[in-house]
Amino acid sequence: MGVQSLLDRLYAARSPLHLANDPLSFCHRYSDPADQEVAAVIAAAFAYGGIKIILRTLESIFAELGPSPRSYVENINPGKALQTFSRFKHRFNDGRDLVALLWGIRSMISDAGSVNAFFLRFHDAAAQDVTNSLNGYSAAVLALDYRPVFGDIPAPSRSYFPFLFPAPAAGSACKRLCMFLRWVVRAADGIDLGIWQGVSPSQLVIPVDTHISRICSYLRFTTRSSADWRMALEITAALRRLDPNDPVKYDFSLAHLGISEGCNGSDRLRCLSCAICDICPQSGSLAR
Repeated sequence: MGVQSLLDRLYAARSPLHLANDPLSFCHRYSDPADQEVAAVIAAAFAYGGIKIILRTLESIFAELGPSPRSYVENINPGKALQTFSRFKHRFNDGRDLVALLWGIRSMISDAGSVNAFFLRFHDAAAQDVTNSLNGYSAAVLALDYRPVFGDIPAPSRSYFPFLFPAPAAGSACKRLCMFLRWVVRAADGIDLGIWQGVSPSQLVIPVDTHISRICSYLRFTTRSSADWRMALEITAALRRLDPNDPVKYDFSLAHLGISEGCNGSDRLRCLSCAICDICPQSGSLAR
């Protein structure tokens, strides 16, 4: 069986159990696309670190946001929110960073009507991918006025808030932003949401984390050793040859081989039972 056929089988095998073990699950708690969009920005922003810690962090955030994240950010009182999230901590991001994120979402919605419309100001529908779109978007988000959160600092340069909005121009793989775009751009398929307009799935770049980096190197989709933007583009180019219109369709399935199925490249028994063992050279090397 060929690479694409096996990946298609892996794609078809995605399950609610995988979704429950993914930050995207928080977006599925809401039926209104406006709430899903806001939830997606938040859930993707803090999707770094171990999955258990990520899910615990997001549970604490969404418990405070109530039934409508969109309504919460539209009516946010920064002073009150700073008190509410005063004990918040997710690795090196603190409550100020979280409130700044919520304020930034509010500012984008107030300015453009939605995060989608704000993003489209920097997006070229004719571009091959979202490289320049993300450069413009991240720069614009960081240039918003955060004085209601940070006092006399218009932009939070002395906090870890900028970590939430990296850019390809700096070499970052932009994993969380690419993951966010996958969630909102790809057509609704039980996993991704399909709530954005104006960005084509063909322009998406795969979110590169430790799992995607390792597994895609096994599959020879990349020869690079650093999980950076160039690796993301190289993997995406390989996937685009399989599906030019939807190159990142396999991202969720491949990532959950590591996140949910425990692929680590060194467990022979896991390799032998893996859905892609027939095309993964790593499984063959461990079997010898």
